[in-house]
Amino acid sequence: GFRTCVLTDSWVDDSAGRSGSAALLQRLRRHFDLVLESARLGMHKPDPRLYGRALREM
Repeated sequence: GFRTCVLTDSWVDDSAGRSGSAALLQRLRRHFDLVLESARLGMHKPDPRLYGRALREM
């Protein structure tokens, strides 16, 4: 079958308003094989290294 990945172009934000987005991302994780957040990886789209990382982890 196919493996699936969510590759978000996100930023670090610990404010209370972000808690809803964080909860949604957690619910999405169970539906995908891999979820990568650009802020946690220290790079952002369209950096080709971000896509390479996703491919390596898949």
